[in-house]
Amino acid sequence: MKLIITLLVLIATIVDDGNAQNINGRVTSSYYAFERAESETISNKYLRSYQNLLLNVNYNKFSLRTSLSLENDLLKKFDSDPRLRFFSLYLEGRNIADLFSFKLGRQTLFHSIASGSFDGLMVNVNKEYFRVSGYFGGNVPAYNKLELTDQFGKDFVAGAKLNVFPISGLNLGLGYVQKDYKPEEYSALRLDEDNNPYQVIVSRGSSQFKFLTAEAGYTMEKYFSSDLKFDYDVNYARTHKVEFFGSYIQIEDLAVNFYYNFREPLIRYNSYFTIFNNIENTSEIELGADYKLNKYFSFSGRYGNVNYSNENSQRITFGVFSRFASVSYRKNLGYAGELDGLSLSSAYTFLDGLVTPSLAFNYSSYKVSSTSPKNDLMAVSAGFNVRPWRILSLDLQGQYVNNRIYKNDYRLFFKVNYWFNTNLDVL
Repeated sequence: MKLIITLLVLIATIVDDGNAQNINGRVTSSYYAFERAESETISNKYLRSYQNLLLNVNYNKFSLRTSLSLENDLLKKFDSDPRLRFFSLYLEGRNIADLFSFKLGRQTLFHSIASGSFDGLMVNVNKEYFRVSGYFGGNVPAYNKLELTDQFGKDFVAGAKLNVFPISGLNLGLGYVQKDYKPEEYSALRLDEDNNPYQVIVSRGSSQFKFLTAEAGYTMEKYFSSDLKFDYDVNYARTHKVEFFGSYIQIEDLAVNFYYNFREPLIRYNSYFTIFNNIENTSEIELGADYKLNKYFSFSGRYGNVNYSNENSQRITFGVFSRFASVSYRKNLGYAGELDGLSLSSAYTFLDGLVTPSLAFNYSSYKVSSTSPKNDLMAVSAGFNVRPWRILSLDLQGQYVNNRIYKNDYRLFFKVNYWFNTNLDVL
């Protein structure tokens, strides 16, 4: 909490002193109306309200950034409402002494193993032929509360990574990441030796991810690009994932893509699920191509195959894209289930950006296995965006869903966006 308060004081200091060169951001107000059947005879109407703020205060190489939301229901009263969520709140310094950058506070981590938010410090050192990054911080509490964990030794994320660029187009990297979770205590009923119930407090130890990572990428402009990633699970002493992506782009208006991965299930150390012995790895391969016919139309196609221990599954996708609309078809076969899905979407701007109507249609027919009954799902959304000024836009969208569980489900979504950008004089 002290870290959060310090950041708020820094924001106030910069603004009050008149030293902020620029303040920009966005205010969004959204409303989502729907009706939910609580039983066969009772249904309730809901009107959820979401107020979002994205704020940046910039001064030379420094910025204070925050993103938060306030949600509430306007028709029903819930114990958890109103709920305030802080997604980010951090101080950023860029290219300090032409050497390093940093982020201090609540921020987002993008990582294949430990993605999410944390409260702490991230530092990046950038030079011409190498880049070093490191981070450490506590895990964010449930619902993004404006609180810090009180057990940094058992509830944290930490990592480091080194990338080198020995020649043009070549990137080599090594990294380490660790994420420990401290589950919250909870109460539960148990039976004593006479079968009398009594309440106990259940407190479990930390669960953990601990991984070594490696990557290699090479790009030759106008010819091809490739990227290879490797994740090693330290706790289980085995390979967790190997992933490769390559794209050949030498032929004009045509790109041929290749994708492969080998993956072990990601299970937390000391997790209950480690008692199961039938959890197995998968390997996947996909071939695809993208072709641009002209400035109006392009085509995309993919074929993928997933191998399990004794089974396999295939998927086929094909799409046509234009300035006015796009349509795609997907078919799944084999062990993972059977599916036929069709998607159509369209959006076009009129009157120099004043009005943009949109329409989306999705239909799918699927079966869990070849002998299972078939299920159908249809979803339709239609709406429009109105932007009378550059800083203001309004969205209205109606949504309809019909499937085995939700019969004739109607929903309404409305949103107002306001952008602001103010330059201030430096005293």
